Amino acid sequence: MPRLNYRSRLIVWITLLVMVGFLTISIASYVVSRNAVRDNIAAQELPLTGDNIYSELQKDILRPVFISSLMAQDTFVRDWLLRGEHDATELTRYLAEVKQRYNTLTAFLVSEQSRTYYHAGGILKNVRKDELRDQWYFRVRGMKSDYETNVDPDMANRDAMTIFINYRVSDFKGNFIGTTGVGLKVDNVRGLIDSYQKRFDREIYFLDNQGNVVLTGSAHRGKKGNIREWDGLHDQVATVLSNNTVPLQLEYKRQGALFLLNTRFIPELGWYLVVEQNASSATLAHRRIFGVNLAIGAVVTLAVLGLMLMFVARYQRRIEKMATTDHLTGLSNRQGLALLFDHTMKQVARYGEAMSVVLFDLDHFKAVNDTHGHLTGDRVIAWVAQTVKQALRESDVLARWGGEEFLIVMMPCDLAQALQVSEKIRSAVQASPYRDNELCLPLTISVGVAQYQQGESIDALLARTDRALYSAKQLGRNRVESLARAMAPGDGAMPASGNPSLTPT
Repeated sequence: MPRLNYRSRLIVWITLLVMVGFLTISIASYVVSRNAVRDNIAAQELPLTGDNIYSELQKDILRPVFISSLMAQDTFVRDWLLRGEHDATELTRYLAEVKQRYNTLTAFLVSEQSRTYYHAGGILKNVRKDELRDQWYFRVRGMKSDYETNVDPDMANRDAMTIFINYRVSDFKGNFIGTTGVGLKVDNVRGLIDSYQKRFDREIYFLDNQGNVVLTGSAHRGKKGNIREWDGLHDQVATVLSNNTVPLQLEYKRQGALFLLNTRFIPELGWYLVVEQNASSATLAHRRIFGVNLAIGAVVTLAVLGLMLMFVARYQRRIEKMATTDHLTGLSNRQGLALLFDHTMKQVARYGEAMSVVLFDLDHFKAVNDTHGHLTGDRVIAWVAQTVKQALRESDVLARWGGEEFLIVMMPCDLAQALQVSEKIRSAVQASPYRDNELCLPLTISVGVAQYQQGESIDALLARTDRALYSAKQLGRNRVESLARAMAPGDGAMPASGNPSLTPT
């Protein structure tokens, strides 16, 4: 009954530990999974979205930058301006060809000398400093960089919102003589943004150098104004507007929700591309999965506990076998021998049967390790174990005593029989060299044999056997030796004469 109570308590404790462990693992897994999702969004998904949009921009926006650059460097444009702008049809024909060839919304040129605004359809107007809608020209006129990108209504196209690439034109001496460029429909870029926002459920928008939202998707036009005025983000304005072309990962909280943000500066546009996602909504599915996992886990835990209890006994037997077995040879080890001797001594005492012990080891085994390595040495030991085992009787028990030493328990077996079997195994080892590919190692063993004497302890018996083995080595190895005269029971010492009688084989 006490055993049953102990086992019941053990089961209760195991059950509690498993359940607590499951809950701990589930909660930890949820936290790790949630953090992994956030990290993945911040470190991979948002930058990847930004990379994809940037790649598309290179085709849809940066290409017009290249076109504007070609127009500004075109010898025809500069020569026409320097000759005095005599024939406007030549220029408008040129601008119309650029517009048609490169499929832009507009192509234009503003002369510094006459302040005339030319486009593909002819002359639009004269720009003036006091005109608000012409301020872009005087801004470009005074800037140091070669070009700028801005969003303005296009008067030549019914005030359609247009992304203009304004490129400075200089004469052959570097003097400013006008501004040229092309325009791209904002809706083209907005459609690109919308497709990514719909596909990945994240907000995408562009900022200028002052932090103003200059372009966003049609589904998120509420994203406007300046980020300095946004709750949670105004403290990180300097980081966002840092002119860093390498993507930056930021996070901020707004109305209790965590937002992950990826931003990069696009020098070709002079804008900042921002990709933003609500991390709280992104992990909503994981919270639902967490609840489902708890329910499923409870059922699985109960099933596992049942299976665990079924296999405890089996695993215990396997552990006991591992504890008493030498892993290299598969033979019993010293602990296994202790159990064997305990059982054998009871049989000897009950039935009076003869028992002999054989102890042998490999001759010059250290040279094998030193010459061929310990891995080869291990293979040699395993090979010797199998060779000797095949030469033994079914009733004999072979065990690994340690290192290159082996011990055999023979019962029922007197000394004469033990000597015959020992000679047989010695000859078997000598007759069969160890072979491994091109390696051939002749091997021999030295053997000590002793028969159990009535009233003798196991330690005394093993001491006599070890002494016999020592004698075999002293007499030249590769031989079988036994002590004819037994030691005094239990003392493990040699007889008073100190000269044991050796029986050579």
